[in-house]
Amino acid sequence: MNGGIELQTLKRKKRFTILLWSGGECALVLAACLMGLYFFVERSIPKTSGSNVLRTLTRDVEVIRDKQGVPHISAANEKDLFIAQGYVQAQDRLFQMDLSRRQASGRLSEVIGGNTVERDKFFRTLGLRRAAEVSYTAYPDETKQILEWYAEGVNAFMDEMKEDGSVPVEFMLLGYKPEKWTPIDSLTIGKYMAFDLGGHWQGQAFRYWALKNLGEEKAFDLFPSYPEDATEILSSIGNLTIDIEDSFAAAVIPPEFNGSNNWVVSGEKTANGKPLLADDPHLSLGTPSIWYQMHLKAPELNVSGVIFAGIPGIILGHNEEIAWGVTNTGPDVQDLYIEQRHGQDPSLFKYNDNWEKATIIEEPIRVKGEEVIPYEVVITRHGPIISEFANQADDRQALSLRWTALDPSLELQAILNINKAGNWLEFETALEDFHTPTQNFVFAAKDGTIAYKANGKIPIRKKGDGLLPVPGWDPEYEWEGFIPFGELPSVVNPEKGFAATANNKVIDDSYPYHISHHWAQPYRYMRISQYLEENDDLTIEDMKKLQMDQVNLQASEFVPLFIEALKDKELTSEEDQAIKLLQRWEYKDDKSEAAPLLFHFWMNTLSEEMFKNKIPPDMMKLFESRQMIVDEMLRKARRGEVSSWFDPFGGYEGYLQITLNKALEDLQAAYGPDMNEWQWGDYHKVYFEHPISSASPILERFFNKKDPVSVGGSRVTVQAASYNKEGLVNHGASWRFVIDVANLYEGYHIVGPGQAGHFKSKWYDDQIDAWVQGDYHRTSLSEVEGNERLLLKAE
Repeated sequence: MNGGIELQTLKRKKRFTILLWSGGECALVLAACLMGLYFFVERSIPKTSGSNVLRTLTRDVEVIRDKQGVPHISAANEKDLFIAQGYVQAQDRLFQMDLSRRQASGRLSEVIGGNTVERDKFFRTLGLRRAAEVSYTAYPDETKQILEWYAEGVNAFMDEMKEDGSVPVEFMLLGYKPEKWTPIDSLTIGKYMAFDLGGHWQGQAFRYWALKNLGEEKAFDLFPSYPEDATEILSSIGNLTIDIEDSFAAAVIPPEFNGSNNWVVSGEKTANGKPLLADDPHLSLGTPSIWYQMHLKAPELNVSGVIFAGIPGIILGHNEEIAWGVTNTGPDVQDLYIEQRHGQDPSLFKYNDNWEKATIIEEPIRVKGEEVIPYEVVITRHGPIISEFANQADDRQALSLRWTALDPSLELQAILNINKAGNWLEFETALEDFHTPTQNFVFAAKDGTIAYKANGKIPIRKKGDGLLPVPGWDPEYEWEGFIPFGELPSVVNPEKGFAATANNKVIDDSYPYHISHHWAQPYRYMRISQYLEENDDLTIEDMKKLQMDQVNLQASEFVPLFIEALKDKELTSEEDQAIKLLQRWEYKDDKSEAAPLLFHFWMNTLSEEMFKNKIPPDMMKLFESRQMIVDEMLRKARRGEVSSWFDPFGGYEGYLQITLNKALEDLQAAYGPDMNEWQWGDYHKVYFEHPISSASPILERFFNKKDPVSVGGSRVTVQAASYNKEGLVNHGASWRFVIDVANLYEGYHIVGPGQAGHFKSKWYDDQIDAWVQGDYHRTSLSEVEGNERLLLKAE
């Protein structure tokens, strides 16, 4: 018996020893893997000092990164300058560049898998890459050469990283290596920005759906303006057989709040007698930033500012003579055409009583780990059929898209000429090549000139005005040209001493051409204009202060109206306390105050409850200008013009009380019963998310290293900070820029979250706090504050 016990004990000890060895081996293997990963990650950090050989250079190029990681590139000629620009951008942003070209080209599924197939189909259908290819043929040889030089620089870095094993970690995680860069890749990213800044086709689809599903009275309340020709159009097109909701459920719709602020102030209103200029484009916020800040210097070029990673030149910024900035104009540059399809031949479409053959393009979609998906794009005389990318073709009708961005255009040519412009005449001449997206440019020059111009191709329609889809078979609905360049909205040295835009309506009723039905809520522009009108002796510090301004003019308009409407209602104690909280508020969206949290929850509830269970979620994403339309319904109700949308809630006053109560219930559930303890910043927090961080909590901690940070402002304040339903600020001032023309060698910037794309870089997220607090950094054309010098040597 003792022998049996000893034997069992020996076996247990042996098993335990084996487990120890196994556990130790696992630990060693894990440690080895972690060490390997550590060295791999360290090796992939871009080299920013010392020297590297670039065989394609003709002369050495100096790259000095300043304290914020902004590269200052100095070259003896433009060939070497643009090669170096491509190389340096790839160092810091190669994964972002590759993802951008893949998304715009409809090639994400090749590296991500089946989850992005519908997205790829959508972008293959739009044809941004096809438009880039056609545009490339229209560029002069000099610009094509710059694109080639830039691509050489990108490819030089890719060759280098493959040789020394310093591939960015994102490529390792997704299991692929990037392909060679081409000039078409750069132009395709440019076309994507035209897509991101919209053109309003989705609103046309929504309004047609609304007329057919909600009845004319309710539908017309959701139009941005009354459609004078709606009856004629609806009579012409009859009943669509296309299911609008199903056709566009998977459509990619740009964020509605893509916009910006900009302004330029004459020397007559400044302390030093020289103009001041400010610009802060509002785009999606993420890691890395959509913008990449650079300084480019060659014998005939000295320009600083930002550019989209993947494109040469500087799109926004300044040189030694001028400064400029943009906001989105938001014109109606897209039209949906209802196409009649031939019963026996689906490639034939009716036009002017004839049948025309559509162009069929094969666009096979490769999917990681799966079979290739055959896919065809059908293109009519108006443009691609976009109603069938996610569904089988309708045998009778289809919707095609006419869009200015699908035409050949020369935006890069404009950018490169702007970079060298020295006065308003040269600048405006360069703008003739900037067709899409249409932008509001503000300008200031050393000679004291300030100017504004809404620039781009805006169509002139024979019939129709961009509110509804139109019959594609009727020549009367064709475009008959574009607003002449010399008649686009423009002003030079305005009498009031400044020009400002914030995606607001930039024309009055006397303007002879249609531009848009869709303008941003006016509050940002009103506040900018109010500040600039009321103040003189303005300084660069005033411009920074105004960009960070949190005054909420929407609240100052509606809170008194709401309080007046509810004064005779029997309120609960919580409702009464909420009203008193709002009465004490000074209408500033300060992150430490409770009133902004209450106001924004109430306004969001007003917008959401009205359409809940009446408009399907897939249609809500096509509903343009919703908040502006709700604002106008509230104004009209105050004047006694009460929409039938209020009827189910007991009228206007009843709806205000119901939604206030609902907002309070939601707030109390989330933040407790004591309103005095609430803070806007408890809900409203900025979070710069990396595109692959959502794949796992581990990746989230690596790539999103900082937790959400409380921030003030909102989507209606000059300090733009739009947010999702969880309160995370994911859209706003992607770059802030101010400059005093008295010293055009210095500009002041914020690029959130930082310059670098590598998560181990010290410049990866070092500007998050600066973005929240308004702490600008200085960038100079002459003096570089930094000691990380990389010499790119010609062989």
